[in-house]
Amino acid sequence: MHLAGITDAIDPQELLRSFGTIGLFLIVFAESGLLIGFFLPGDSLLFTAGLFASRGDLNIAVILLGCFLAAVIGDQVGYAFGRRVGPSIFRRPNSKLFKQEYVEQADEFFERHGAKTIVLARFVPIVRTFAPILAGVGRMPYRTFVTFNVIGGFVWAVGVTSLGYFLGDVIGEDNIDKYLLPIIAVIVFVSVLPAVIEVIRHRRKAARAASGEVSQVEAEAMAEHLHEIIDD
Repeated sequence: MHLAGITDAIDPQELLRSFGTIGLFLIVFAESGLLIGFFLPGDSLLFTAGLFASRGDLNIAVILLGCFLAAVIGDQVGYAFGRRVGPSIFRRPNSKLFKQEYVEQADEFFERHGAKTIVLARFVPIVRTFAPILAGVGRMPYRTFVTFNVIGGFVWAVGVTSLGYFLGDVIGEDNIDKYLLPIIAVIVFVSVLPAVIEVIRHRRKAARAASGEVSQVEAEAMAEHLHEIIDD
């Protein structure tokens, strides 16, 4: 597939026009906790959905509730997957859709923020997909995870969508098409910036990965360390 085709495939406007409300919910669900969803345009998609709702193309009440539920349920699935696979996630081989560096970025995020990562990671692409999985690997207490998951899902899904909706009201229905692309470009830049910073930080610490594969003992030690961080 050519680059232009890939770009069109993940363009928020095209996704909403092609798949509608149900597609919006499925994408939010996938990006929140499925390994295959990390590349999807979560922030810009929610914001664009809010803009579309402000001009009557989508029902704002339905998408707010649906996106919130999809975000929370997606993270719950990610957590359950992490509990199931355990430390083996640190030994999973790289593939087209999975890189160990993504796991390590999320792991480093937990190092800095502990359990609050479940909320903060909502606003960091890639990390938001892998954070609930690592919470499961690290055996974060279920009640703690659910609490942070609900808070994070509400702030992210409802907050970003509402921001798009109210901005659409401010600029007016007739001007939405005029300003839509520049607004989406700004949202994409702001949402991608934290991920870029995480990549830079990760590569500065990549020396420990230069030795090759992670052994089973090392993977279990990493999972245990993650558990200690989460419990603090």
